[in-house]
Amino acid sequence: MAGRGGESGGGREAQRVADELRARIGHVYPLHSFLPAQRALAVELGVSRDTVQRALRELVNEGWIESRRGSGSRVVKVQRIQSSTAKATRVRGQVTLAPFISEAFEQPEVTLDVYTLTSESLDAHIRLQSERIRGGFISPQRITLRMLLPDPSLPLPYPRVKENPSDSRMRTRLRLITETHTASLVGALRDLQTEGLVPSVDVHVRHAPLTPTFKLYLLNTVEALHGMYEIIERRLELGDGEVVRALDVLGLGATLTHHVKDPADAGAPGTVFVDSIQQWFDSVWNHLAE
Repeated sequence: MAGRGGESGGGREAQRVADELRARIGHVYPLHSFLPAQRALAVELGVSRDTVQRALRELVNEGWIESRRGSGSRVVKVQRIQSSTAKATRVRGQVTLAPFISEAFEQPEVTLDVYTLTSESLDAHIRLQSERIRGGFISPQRITLRMLLPDPSLPLPYPRVKENPSDSRMRTRLRLITETHTASLVGALRDLQTEGLVPSVDVHVRHAPLTPTFKLYLLNTVEALHGMYEIIERRLELGDGEVVRALDVLGLGATLTHHVKDPADAGAPGTVFVDSIQQWFDSVWNHLAE
């Protein structure tokens, strides 16, 4: 899970800016590249420089960028994907999630099964693909999404305030983040059908009584991206301005492993992994999720 601003108006704006910058890191802003100047970002995103500064501080705290006075903000971390296939080598530099999602959306029929702690990462990528469709760069005919999220009533062990596990503010924050991004991505996909850009869109979101220990993307039934959530301790500013020590997990920064089915070899490691993790997803979707 990534850090967020507060529930105030300024906090929500800083959250929106941080979300947008995270979505760009790795492809618009590659590893070791510099972000635009704060003034330019403020103009582009329609916010104050103070809001941009708050968003950048959040990205610094999460380890995505480093900022030095006089030299700007530089990307020091991107999503890492380890793949045993040649596909990973087609992307120059650090491999990120974006090319895999983009390739999936270039097919006539797009099928995504996703299991995650929040819908934050997926929302950023869905909005990116939505813009590609609107621009006429891709034209899928059918999009089917099934997303599994944790039951919001489940007492998750993370994220939480380290010194005070009973403090509910981070749980409330997690719920609001998830609700916001889920509504955003569902709306973006359904708008594509409403506007006649994609003939068929089928979106379903269910909740399971499980604590996510990993995130999973199943792409068009033939590829899987799988990554474990690493628990970290970090300083986090809550909505009222209080800074706490939090136990959180790496979501956007987690290393993902990439597996591909070999249609000619049912016993290949990639085929076995994709088939078994698909069966797991289907079993939770059909028997536990609501």
